[in-house]
Amino acid sequence: MNQQHLELYTDYLITSFGQTTATGLSAMLSGDISHDAVTRFLSARDYTARDLWLAVKKTVRQIETDDAVLIFDDTIQEKHWTDENDIMCWHFDHCQGRMVRGLNLLNALYHAQGISVPVAFEIIRKPNHFCDIVTRQEKRSSDVTKNELLQKMFNLCVNNQLKFRYVLMDSWFSAKENFDLIRARRKHFVAALKDNRLVALSAADRQQGRFVRVDSLVLSDKQTVRGWLKGFDEEVLIVRRVFTNKDGSSGELNLVCSDLTCDGEQVAQLHQKRWKVEEFHKSLKSNAGLAKSPTRRVRTQQNHVFMSMYAVFKLECLKMTHKLNHFALRSRLYIKAIKLAYDELLEMRAAA
Repeated sequence: MNQQHLELYTDYLITSFGQTTATGLSAMLSGDISHDAVTRFLSARDYTARDLWLAVKKTVRQIETDDAVLIFDDTIQEKHWTDENDIMCWHFDHCQGRMVRGLNLLNALYHAQGISVPVAFEIIRKPNHFCDIVTRQEKRSSDVTKNELLQKMFNLCVNNQLKFRYVLMDSWFSAKENFDLIRARRKHFVAALKDNRLVALSAADRQQGRFVRVDSLVLSDKQTVRGWLKGFDEEVLIVRRVFTNKDGSSGELNLVCSDLTCDGEQVAQLHQKRWKVEEFHKSLKSNAGLAKSPTRRVRTQQNHVFMSMYAVFKLECLKMTHKLNHFALRSRLYIKAIKLAYDELLEMRAAA
């Protein structure tokens, strides 16, 4: 890894407020590094989750605690006008309820002592082409599922001897296989459940196959009941969360927790930490130029994603020092840039 180029490129992502190009980086450095050198750096080799771990490991070791959480979630960065390839293709966006074209990124975010650090990632690849029988349109598919990638990333984190107690996930990753693996590695999980998930509230009901939908349970906010999810062998806690939406309507969310020592308040607090990955994704897109690179090849595109993640990590380190969030830090840089531009404008007028 060319550490000098890595630091320069990620600093450029943090300080840039427009398109991030090799030419732009070279111009920022007054030509000290050519744009060709930047391009060669981005295309030299693949940067993977192992490189990310080596880059953040020292900081993680300083903040890690036994009761920390590991959060899994994916995000899609739309890129409408970029040519399609194995990673820049169509994905279903659950937030929008439709297919969008762009990058689909699965992240593992470590959160301890108020600090959030990305420790593993996978870019969803769809190399397989097929024809949809109904629509007769060409589509793409992956060799592995997102749940399989999550399991790979989880094992990587455990093998790296990362200290944590809980794994946090949304309902899209609440698969039995994920739960089995997490418990087999002696960790606990807190996850959201889809409304149609089946649960039995007693051992007798479970043995006789009397399961009910989790959304049919009559529970108040943060109330817990013990039960068994269909297909999962261990007893779990079911916790109901009741929310008031912005429009005044109420909503419900059902959570499952494998740690039977927790109460409803503790499960709710743990699940609230899952929001940290949403903050990470927002910063990745807004503060680290995730979508602002015009790269066209798969290797340079995925390496730019790696650089953006490392840039957000650097912002998190600055947050620890300056006690400012990522957006406040970037705002400070932006104001400084405006002041310098204004001073330059005054000098140009004076010389006219």
